[in-house]
Amino acid sequence: MRLPREYVEYMSRQIVERLIAAEMVNTAQMDTVAERIRQVMIEELSIEDRINDKVREYLSQYENEMRRSGVNYQEMFKRVKSELVRREKVIL
Repeated sequence: MRLPREYVEYMSRQIVERLIAAEMVNTAQMDTVAERIRQVMIEELSIEDRINDKVREYLSQYENEMRRSGVNYQEMFKRVKSELVRREKVIL
């Protein structure tokens, strides 16, 4: 995740405050709503981390073959990652 968790918490509170101020949401449980928004934001922001972990795991299985054939790790990482993103229909 590229954003610090503290900033995500701050953003979720700001979202709720602005929605209430704009009278788009009416709630007495601001903290509960902010917490739920924070959870959703963290889930969405961690998708790329999970994909990167999958790519690393996959490439570690073929590490010796890649080394013998002289394949560039970064280039292969990009290719495998883009294939996973396409296959899982994820937007990064």
